[in-house]
Amino acid sequence: MTQTKAKVSFKRVLAALLLLAAVAVGGFLGMVQQFASQTLRLPEGGTTVVIEPGDHFADVLRRLRAAGIDQGEDLEWRVLATGMRVASKLQAGEYLFTRPLTPRGLLLKLARGDVVRYKFTLVEGWNFREVRAALLAEPSLAHDSATLSDVDIMTRLGRGDTPAEGRFLPETYFFTRGSSDMAVLDRAAKAMDLALAEAWRTRDPELSLTTPAQLLTLASIVEKETALPGERPQIAAVFLNRLRIGTRLQTDPTVIYGLGNAYDGNIRKVDLETDTPYNTYTRAGLPPTPIAMPGIAAIAAAAHPGKGAALYFVASGNGAHVFAATLEEHNANVRKFQLKR
Repeated sequence: MTQTKAKVSFKRVLAALLLLAAVAVGGFLGMVQQFASQTLRLPEGGTTVVIEPGDHFADVLRRLRAAGIDQGEDLEWRVLATGMRVASKLQAGEYLFTRPLTPRGLLLKLARGDVVRYKFTLVEGWNFREVRAALLAEPSLAHDSATLSDVDIMTRLGRGDTPAEGRFLPETYFFTRGSSDMAVLDRAAKAMDLALAEAWRTRDPELSLTTPAQLLTLASIVEKETALPGERPQIAAVFLNRLRIGTRLQTDPTVIYGLGNAYDGNIRKVDLETDTPYNTYTRAGLPPTPIAMPGIAAIAAAAHPGKGAALYFVASGNGAHVFAATLEEHNANVRKFQLKR
């Protein structure tokens, strides 16, 4: 065989091999594309996978396999992720994979960091003791505040000179597993800052309160006195009217707050006569701090109280209250609605 013929023969063989390789690669890529679009077999309620910080692609695959996602070869997953340009972009966190889901969709979810989000709701009217108990009972949070005092918590939030009571806005806050409870408190405190600042900025020009802190304290009392939105401005007006003329507020929720853990669900005459900083039967003016977390509506009512000269109110028995401007009228309402005479 001449040298020229040998070269031609080699080129033909090489071309054939390259063609076969291209066909093989093309076939494999076609299989990968088919794999990318197939529906993964998942439990009816889905499956949860936790990707840890620092996990490499092989670790991610191992965790997927352990969770029961066993379709496809490792090479198919790797080629697919490389082709999607996400192999090095998979984010740590807790993921819930539910039907229907394809391998391509799963990888996109990991690349987006579409992690499970939990929610924690601060309830209007809770005091800070109740807030802390609820945080401690949330298993998905890291309980970094558990060993801290109230003062320590506020100090770490950069609010060491501010009492904790009432300083967190009742709302629903979303978080990911392992988030610190201090992060939730920080967001709630900042949300209350904004809400209180806005209420103070837009308050009634004739409002007799002199500081945002007083507004927050009054709002907390309004929050505890009624759950009816339409009554809140009226309740706020009663307390402001009493403050204006120097009459003690005489509101039971402040007494109950002052009793702390000693309160057993009943308020007695001796409780009303026992002096504490929060007993508004024995002390004039607002209590020294809020007594609970007021919601936006209660804050708005304190900033924009109703009109009128009412100084008293009594529960009517159906969740609402009856208001009176004089003691005589109030006593008549008590006889009618409380004593049933």
